[in-house]
Amino acid sequence: MAAHSRYQLDLPGDALSDVLADATLSTFGPDDLAELVVLQRCCWVPEAVLNNMLDLPALRETHDEVLAWATASTTLVVRQRGRLVAAVRGQSRDTDWHIGRLMVAPDLAGRGLGSQLLRLIESLAPPHIEQLVLFTGANSARNIRMYQNAGYRLLPTPDPLSPNYISGVVHLAKPRS
Repeated sequence: MAAHSRYQLDLPGDALSDVLADATLSTFGPDDLAELVVLQRCCWVPEAVLNNMLDLPALRETHDEVLAWATASTTLVVRQRGRLVAAVRGQSRDTDWHIGRLMVAPDLAGRGLGSQLLRLIESLAPPHIEQLVLFTGANSARNIRMYQNAGYRLLPTPDPLSPNYISGVVHLAKPRS
């Protein structure tokens, strides 16, 4: 899948219709950038407050930085009646599929859209992937519960000197089915 070329995804049975009416799912395109930056900030402000981490990268990334990760990753966006309302990214690193920036507009949270996007990005992992990995704020109980309900298990906290260590977050993983 070429993450930089925009296309509608052909998914069986309109994958989002049961959780969000009038929704369209596609890969990220440059025209999505401004709205993606706004959505990201709207979604991460409550997470920053909840986790007492006001210096989150998601809150300070420039348009160019968001464009860089959105085009380097497999990035999905959801629109409802033209409005960008959700997104997620996945990226292969060795035999791991790193899932991140799962976001749903705050006014649409709690309807199952995040869980559905998680399943969709998992399904797009390349064949060589053995494990799905992600992280979230240590105090983000709702997120942790969603990930655990999807089969993810909490990993031991990395050593603070490890390059994988991020203060205030928990790492979760599950084997590829």
